[in-house]
Amino acid sequence: IARQSYQLTERLYEAGRGLRLDVVQARSALETAAAELPSLQAAQASAFFRLGTLTGRTPADMRSAIPACDGIPVLDQAIAAGDAGSLIARRPDVRQAEHALSGAAARVDVATAGLYPSVVLGGSVSSSALDIGDLGDDDGLSISLGPVISWTFPNMSASRARLAAAEAGADAALARFDLTVLTALQETETALAAFVSERERQRSLEVARDAAAEAARLARIRYQAGSESYIAVLDAERTLANAETALASSDAAAASSEVDVFMALGGRWTETGDEQT
Repeated sequence: IARQSYQLTERLYEAGRGLRLDVVQARSALETAAAELPSLQAAQASAFFRLGTLTGRTPADMRSAIPACDGIPVLDQAIAAGDAGSLIARRPDVRQAEHALSGAAARVDVATAGLYPSVVLGGSVSSSALDIGDLGDDDGLSISLGPVISWTFPNMSASRARLAAAEAGADAALARFDLTVLTALQETETALAAFVSERERQRSLEVARDAAAEAARLARIRYQAGSESYIAVLDAERTLANAETALASSDAAAASSEVDVFMALGGRWTETGDEQT
């Protein structure tokens, strides 16, 4: 925008229809806009370096692996969340809490089993052999399977203490599970709300950008026709640049909110037929 404005004022000045002041102001606006580019290019390079680190690649490999991207990637269809409850259950933190709860419940069962006495059914084997060499003779061997029952009662105090400790551990695991699920629900609702609101903000900013672009176009036409001062053109172009910047920031925020939704719902998923994986 600044370059086009500068070229316009320069042509008008050379044709004798403009002022030198307008040319100088347009050149100042152009160089000010150009001064923003190095910092943006440095931020882009830094993003490549971070992305390379996350994927285990060098910056050179990362640049060749990623095609040229002139805009922020957006979804080409609505997010098919489906059964959000089952997706949340796939989150690593929820699954970890669920397994911890199962382990705590199993320890309660083990501690409960320790309250019962142990019963041992026994038998006896005797031999009537008179000589040590006849011990293996079947005629002198007798086996008794009588009701030899041995009862062993546990230490009830220790067993009940172990049971109480296991039950306390189960209560703590249940509380952690509840907290994990509630946190997952909070993150999901927050991500969805941010995603929806940012989409609405995008639509409003697009309308504002289009209106600012039309105003800047009309201002340039009026200035070229001599019906408007260059100050009005600068003001209209500044408004357009601000609208473009706000829309670009909203695009970035919308892309980040899409990532947050996927993370809150357990990460990436695909649909195959009637099944979700």
